[in-house]
Amino acid sequence: MKKLLYVPLIISLFSILIACGAYSFTGGNTGDAKTIQIDFFPNRATLIEPTLSQRFTTELQDLFTRQTNLSLIKSGGDMQLSGEITDYRITPMTATANQTAAQNRLTITINVRFTNKLNEKDNFEKSFSFYSDYGANQQLIGGVLDNALSEIIDRITQDIFNASVAKW
Repeated sequence: MKKLLYVPLIISLFSILIACGAYSFTGGNTGDAKTIQIDFFPNRATLIEPTLSQRFTTELQDLFTRQTNLSLIKSGGDMQLSGEITDYRITPMTATANQTAAQNRLTITINVRFTNKLNEKDNFEKSFSFYSDYGANQQLIGGVLDNALSEIIDRITQDIFNASVAKW
């Protein structure tokens, strides 16, 4: 009988903790911040993929609005993310017996500046990079490009989230 009393008590305790903002199952700790400003990330790389800047910026904004209780605003946010795409590079990775590339790697690097107006010790500027491999007999267009960009953007945006609000 006592066990049945503990279940509602535990559920109530978790509900209070989540409602008060003391704990987040997504791992984001935004403290007293209520707003975030995520600026457009221009592509300053030597090799340019036309849709990358818009796609990356939108995915980063979506991640923060989905996984935190912060409101996205255009300027003056309690937290601010800005930066630029600094590298978009395709390199051969593995060779065949004929000394040709068997696999290529797309690598994207993004420089990020994070500012927390409420807790300045959290501020940082650093580069985040990730890659996606694809077959050398494939062209980096259409579905191959879309899959590579999805994999890279998902990883980099999650790394930025972890570094800024999850503190991983």
